[in-house]
Amino acid sequence: MTIQTNETPARGPSEHNIRDQVVEAATAHFGHFGYEKTTVSDLAKAIGFSKAYIYKFFDSKQAIGEVICANRLAQLAEIVDQAIADAPTASEKLRRLFRALTEAGSDLFFHDRMLYDIAAVASRDNWPSAAAHQQRLRQLIQLIIQEGRQAGEFERKTPLDETANAIYLVMRPYICPLQLQYSLDTASSAAVLLSSLILRSLSP
Repeated sequence: MTIQTNETPARGPSEHNIRDQVVEAATAHFGHFGYEKTTVSDLAKAIGFSKAYIYKFFDSKQAIGEVICANRLAQLAEIVDQAIADAPTASEKLRRLFRALTEAGSDLFFHDRMLYDIAAVASRDNWPSAAAHQQRLRQLIQLIIQEGRQAGEFERKTPLDETANAIYLVMRPYICPLQLQYSLDTASSAAVLLSSLILRSLSP
């Protein structure tokens, strides 16, 4: 999320560094105390800045959370891209996509529980970062399906967008923060079983 300011370009780098400091401190603070239980006043005291000074860079607590959430989702996207980069077939890309998403989500839940709460709030309230992430996943699924159809791996009768949306909905309980917390025990096996089911349904 880009924050526009009215400052002169000469002051940009310095203010950008301060903004990064706020985000870094907020990430640590939210990670320890949780997002919803923390106010901007709490954050200001922890960082050592005034509340008014923080509002100079962010117009709300959500704006800070948006940056943190976007950063985490960018890391997740990088994990996914690396996982499928050298997959030899579209079928293998789908398998790796599902596995990478469930493993990364489960890892975030277990090892960064408080920051996971930000992702849950972002998903619940449909923050722009969460909506963009969901759209990116749908597009990625669609591209993989297209690749599989061109290679003769997948059937071509079902409308492409219908197929992509259906696959996304099958994956959603294991990649959506709000739903994953109820599916942690089965996430690993689901990544294998459901991807196999999806691939069988895609067979020509």
